[in-house]
Amino acid sequence: MDYLNVLNALNEIPFSVGKKLLAGFLMGDKVNESIQRNQLSKKEHFGSMAYSEKELSRLIDRLIVNDLIKLTSLSKNKFWKVLELTEKGREEIRSPSLYKKKLSFSFKDIKTEITEKDIKAFEALDDFLGRFNDCQKKAIISEKENILCIAGAGSGKTTALTKRIEFLVKYRSADPKKILAITFTRKARQEMISRLKQDHSTDEVNIETFNSFCEKMLRKYGSIAYNKQVRVISYRDRFMIMKKALQNQRIGMDRAVDIYFSFSQKKGKTREQLANIFMNDCFFIRDYLKFKNKDIRDASPEDIEPGHEKSAELVTGICMFIDSYMQKAGLRDFADQLIDTIKLFKEHKELIPEFDHVLIDEYQDINSTQIELIDILSLKNLFCVGDPRQSIYGWRGSDIKYILNFEEKYSGCEVIALNKNYRSTRHIVSLVNKFIEDMGLPDLEPAAEGEKDIKLLKFRNENSEFEFIIQRILAADIPREEIFVLARTNKQLNELSDFMKRRGIRHIVKSDEMKKSVIAGKGEVTLATIHSIKGMEAEMVFVIGCTNSKFPCRASEHPVIDMIKVDEYDKEEEEKRLLYVAMSRAKKSLYISYSGGLSYFIDDNVMKKIDKQELNIKASAKKIKKGSSNIIAEMKDWRYQTSQELGIPAYMVMHDKTIEDLAEKMPSTPAELNEVHGFGPSKISRFGKDVLDIVNRH
Repeated sequence: MDYLNVLNALNEIPFSVGKKLLAGFLMGDKVNESIQRNQLSKKEHFGSMAYSEKELSRLIDRLIVNDLIKLTSLSKNKFWKVLELTEKGREEIRSPSLYKKKLSFSFKDIKTEITEKDIKAFEALDDFLGRFNDCQKKAIISEKENILCIAGAGSGKTTALTKRIEFLVKYRSADPKKILAITFTRKARQEMISRLKQDHSTDEVNIETFNSFCEKMLRKYGSIAYNKQVRVISYRDRFMIMKKALQNQRIGMDRAVDIYFSFSQKKGKTREQLANIFMNDCFFIRDYLKFKNKDIRDASPEDIEPGHEKSAELVTGICMFIDSYMQKAGLRDFADQLIDTIKLFKEHKELIPEFDHVLIDEYQDINSTQIELIDILSLKNLFCVGDPRQSIYGWRGSDIKYILNFEEKYSGCEVIALNKNYRSTRHIVSLVNKFIEDMGLPDLEPAAEGEKDIKLLKFRNENSEFEFIIQRILAADIPREEIFVLARTNKQLNELSDFMKRRGIRHIVKSDEMKKSVIAGKGEVTLATIHSIKGMEAEMVFVIGCTNSKFPCRASEHPVIDMIKVDEYDKEEEEKRLLYVAMSRAKKSLYISYSGGLSYFIDDNVMKKIDKQELNIKASAKKIKKGSSNIIAEMKDWRYQTSQELGIPAYMVMHDKTIEDLAEKMPSTPAELNEVHGFGPSKISRFGKDVLDIVNRH
């Protein structure tokens, strides 16, 4: 609860303060001139925390990530950032809730008890269960009505789930038609179907995603659910509706993109990519508000974060048009299908299908509307599999509380921990256990041996980081499809993909928006965002850009995430779980790399599990020369945008000669920037970060 001291201190200091002054106030620094001059030592929270300045700085960063504090620019000097309580921060002071959202405050220690009765049952079914560990065996044959499997990374959860279905049909005489298995993605559904195909007795089991289940129900009872013909919206429909919505708003896509995205969010993306994100975000907002049972027309001002009013006005108008058009045209999407199915079952209870057993995969990703559907089904037997450690979709409405509160909701249930990791070497398992030990979850147990190959690599700049990755990939004596390069953001992926294309490296890009192959051929390396790779694994994994600005990631590539106050969740802890998911994909080799400031998630205890190296790998002179024209073009684009924002001529921001010198010298630090023609302390203070960001991308 120490974080409340920080919030209260910021609340009681009568003027805007920076991070350093706030830390000094909390540590009780009586010699600080500003503290003396303003008599701040008399305030209640002066000297209330026995933390170091570094520890307080990290705590303040965490409160910024969770939107309790925000950084704002002073009106007189936009480059001087000060701290300010958000409305959410003020509410937190009045009614603290952040600590309740942390796993360590919610989760109980799980110990799976194997009884004598269990052992006898295992022996009797040895031909069927022989290859599984005791906890898996218990999950497969448990007689409890409600069961939750907490299944750690690489613990064989899908195998346990499909084997339980086999057990129910073969040994419990369950009617396969009355078994429903639900997962979240088409890929996971197909995987489950292919595994069960090997046993023909389970052919008639219903294996669905939430989406496909609702689609089947609405097709079956469409004449009752709807008063006209309806169909599922296609991508082409979305594109066409967006075009009409923009026409209705009397605005072009280019102008909409400029209103919606900030300058930094537009960096490194084509107009086509930005338009696609904008379209998807508009449909996301519509679905989000429907799931929250809010009419788009009634979206109130308190739903909008300050500074996003103009974007919100544009997006709300477009969403209203989308909603109206879809209703008139008889189009529906996933959100509509789920909500319409619930409505159908509530109004016509006789249509609710009867299932003797329902099994749900990835239960940590479930949201309130999906829970409502499950409750309506009035289940006799419920079997859920999930892992709170891998809950990474709070930003889109998933709620970790449902897996954490399972025992509370289903009294007398059985909770079984699947903690044996069959994926990674014991060194990698030891690392990921240490990484999230503060979340209070049971440790994973390694099943695989192997040499230690875990490295934390610091590079001079991003180019050096990319060059190392390429060299290591080319030197690797393993199939290319067994290599993943994982990044926090789509922007990082695009930059690395461009780098690889120039070097002729075959690869697949799997971003949050799409999957594409680059440079045809077999055995491509996969690049992917962490969100898009969940559930997959590879022998060698690179996790790039492990800096404080990426882990935790403060700025979203989707303005809607910042604009609309989405479901309350602990953003910082979810960001940490995201890095956990990335590291736990690795089977044998794990390389964590960064340039700049290392993420504070990698603390001293975690460092002990990793071999540290500092490398200075330079890209070839040919490469730099080839990229210099790109730097000059990007610098001139940035210069123009900055001059427009400041209302001054472009030459006053930066001279052409300065830009040319930047492209030639390629500085990577403020000290090196000082050697560039036209740069001094003042210009470095004002523009240094933006300039270095551009240079380090090339």
